[in-house]
Amino acid sequence: MKHLMLYSFIVAGTLFTSCKKDWVDTKPNGSPSTAYLWDGTSSVLKGVAALYEPMRYESTWGRDLFWMQVAGDDLIVGRSKASAENIKNFLCTGSEGYISTGWSDLYWMLNKANVAIGGLPTATNISEELRTRSLGEAYFIRGFAHFWIAYMWGTKNQGVPYDAIENPEFGKRIPPQLPSVTDNYTAIAADFQKAADLLPLFETYSADDRGRAHKAAALGYLVKTYAYWAQYDASKWELIPALCDRIKNECGRALITGKATPRANYQAVFNIENNWGSEYIWSVTSGNQGGSEFPGVVLENKGWGAYNGWGYFQPTEELYEEYEANDPRREVTILKFGDTFTYFGEEKKYASTNSLSGFQIRKYMEPYSYGSNGDASTNDKVNANGDYPTTALNLPLMRYAEILLFKAEALLQMNKSGEAAAPLNEVRARVGLDPITNPTMDDLKHERRCELACEWTDRAEDLKRWDDVAKINAPLHGRIHSNKTDPNSPYTIQQVWPARNYTDAKIAWPMPPDEINRSNGVYKQTPGW
Repeated sequence: MKHLMLYSFIVAGTLFTSCKKDWVDTKPNGSPSTAYLWDGTSSVLKGVAALYEPMRYESTWGRDLFWMQVAGDDLIVGRSKASAENIKNFLCTGSEGYISTGWSDLYWMLNKANVAIGGLPTATNISEELRTRSLGEAYFIRGFAHFWIAYMWGTKNQGVPYDAIENPEFGKRIPPQLPSVTDNYTAIAADFQKAADLLPLFETYSADDRGRAHKAAALGYLVKTYAYWAQYDASKWELIPALCDRIKNECGRALITGKATPRANYQAVFNIENNWGSEYIWSVTSGNQGGSEFPGVVLENKGWGAYNGWGYFQPTEELYEEYEANDPRREVTILKFGDTFTYFGEEKKYASTNSLSGFQIRKYMEPYSYGSNGDASTNDKVNANGDYPTTALNLPLMRYAEILLFKAEALLQMNKSGEAAAPLNEVRARVGLDPITNPTMDDLKHERRCELACEWTDRAEDLKRWDDVAKINAPLHGRIHSNKTDPNSPYTIQQVWPARNYTDAKIAWPMPPDEINRSNGVYKQTPGW
């Protein structure tokens, strides 16, 4: 999607104005004059490409939306950062930039998708094929942005602000705050269904168009929408298995297998060569000079002097111990003291003077293996500007393994344990683990945690929707080594994060207070905050 990224840079400040302006506004805005956007193939391509612009932002999938995911039990903040620590401790107010800017950027995406949905049906001088695909992309982006807003800030008893351009009152009022997040999920599911009906299969895209929304991505997020909705309406579980089968059979998605070892099977998922492999559902399209900073955000602070890692989001002892002893996913996911890895062409053993837990996320380190003599300038897979540490590795947001686990979870919730075994064991078999004959929800929770650890699948939200309050609140531990420069130094297990006081009252995050003030009190703060 290189041209999409380029178009985004060009048009973000021109075709779609107010990139950083809050969408939820108290003043009627009327109908924007955007007709010129939708005349001719070039303008339509540019207008739709602009919808993807916030995917690369630090405030979204570069880093900041992940702070809310760190509120689970797998990770700690990693460095002194008051706002992030308050989020993890459920002491935030919603005014933190990590919360408020993400909110704003997600609504930017949603609103510009609304503009596209309004303009594309009457676009001129374009083919019907382009119109259909572009509408599918717009519906997907509207549903995608809306989904993130809804599940993070919406509750059973209070939804989030939303309006659709199809509504005659759109632009003449502030978007209404819906009564329940289930009302938001209703609209989100409808958008993903429309997107799935309109979008082509991923395989039909040329190399230049990879990174655009496609049918499997729309169906995948429809699955996830129903799974999150099911915590309030259990009937939604019934809709999931058939959708998962469509992703496999109709869209050709499959686990990456066939490598020399089980570990290699799993590692391949996070290798640059498989950015667009069979397991891909949706990701942040990356490149040396664009995309998500996340691989650098989780790298050792200052990168052992060779590159500018930031040192955030460090794994816990609790996550490390969750894995079965023979599970190769553990070593692919987590670096511990003494582990060997290749860094800019040199073999190193992991040690860290910065890690507060004694661990580092390893999943996204393959781009740093290239080059020679430990010299970052010899590596053409990372950004030469270490202040913007993007790499050539796409950041996965959803992959086929998660689809299999949602299918297994749905079947378990429908009391079909025997049927749930097949998708659950498909995930386990890929990494050489023994099958489970009659899995339980505990087995599902374990498998989801180990398979998806340190990814953008939201462990904190999993614990919330499963009501695993004790796991959220338990103190967290790490390995404190006697000599932090010696990979072989002994360690003691010590508490690295104190117990917290999460309750179900804080199941969703606080809205930015400024947004509530701008609405003149029409919007109500998230319950519990």
